[in-house]
Amino acid sequence: MMKELVTYIARSLVDKPEQVSVAEVQGNQTTVLELTVAREDLGKVIGKQGRTAQAMRTILGAVSSKVKKRTVLEIIE
Repeated sequence: MMKELVTYIARSLVDKPEQVSVAEVQGNQTTVLELTVAREDLGKVIGKQGRTAQAMRTILGAVSSKVKKRTVLEIIE
């Protein structure tokens, strides 16, 4: 569910949605989502002063607290 949410948000932001990929690394209590986008779309996903990335992390935090599991978003360059 988290993976699909991040994928949807990222594809809505970028110019090349076909190059958006999200890898999910499961841990015991934490899930790490690794977001990869085209190099020219990296700035759009991060946003000015990291505000877009922070907003995505805030949304993930709210959703993951509902399912009682910690989720971390990493944007891969």
